Amino acid sequence: MKLKKYLTLTRAGIIEALQFRLSFVVMVIGNMLYLIVVYFLWKAIYTSAGTDVVNGMTFTDTLIYLVLATALFNFMEMYTVWEIGRNIQSGKIVLDLLKPMEYRKYLFWSYSGSFVTQFFLTFVPTFIAVAVVTHGAIPMSINLLYFVISVVMAVSINYSIDFIVGTICLYTESIWGINIMKQVVVLLLSGATIPIAFFPDTLRTIVNFLPFQSIYNAPLSLLLNGSPDIETLLKTLGTQLIWCIVMMTISKVFWKSSLRQITVNGG
Repeated sequence: MKLKKYLTLTRAGIIEALQFRLSFVVMVIGNMLYLIVVYFLWKAIYTSAGTDVVNGMTFTDTLIYLVLATALFNFMEMYTVWEIGRNIQSGKIVLDLLKPMEYRKYLFWSYSGSFVTQFFLTFVPTFIAVAVVTHGAIPMSINLLYFVISVVMAVSINYSIDFIVGTICLYTESIWGINIMKQVVVLLLSGATIPIAFFPDTLRTIVNFLPFQSIYNAPLSLLLNGSPDIETLLKTLGTQLIWCIVMMTISKVFWKSSLRQITVNGG
């Protein structure tokens, strides 16, 4: 019965997401322009480097990585921070807290419909297009299963980070600047903007101890590696699992300790 309750929210989210088809078209056009810029930027970088392989990655590897990172961002981004901020500023948060479901779970499952819709409308077509255009450069093996498992944990980590940042709005009552800073930090340190392989050694070591690389770099590294060795696999998935638990715990504790800060300014 519990699962049915959650899936009802997912279904409602899918229906709502499908109502805004124009926004999907605009997003696709925006992504195409971004990817064109990425293509020419990295083409210039590899040309100036004078070699086919830079930091262990070919131009094709880098392009596939960045294109799929963009596609991952499009369906993993739930805009949770903005939702929490609006609810706090309007006072709607009080009504949400009265619902017979933990607010953190309610918010996640409310956005899960959008997550599912974006996965099938953006990531899957992008993945297929990249696989066809690159003539099989993406391995199609057991790595796909590892990738799916990794993405599930990446979604959990990303949501927990968003929820923590959204909770800060209870103290600031304004979230715009904080959320913009969060997006910049996550996109940079997760490898979504620049592959982590291109980071300086010191920065790469630091990033490997942070949760951000588990959001984009971890699933993409497993996807592009056709047959990762057992040590790499366990290290990657194990690190993600640890961060799932840690970030989920922090977000829950921070939320509960922050509820006393609620002040209703809206109607």
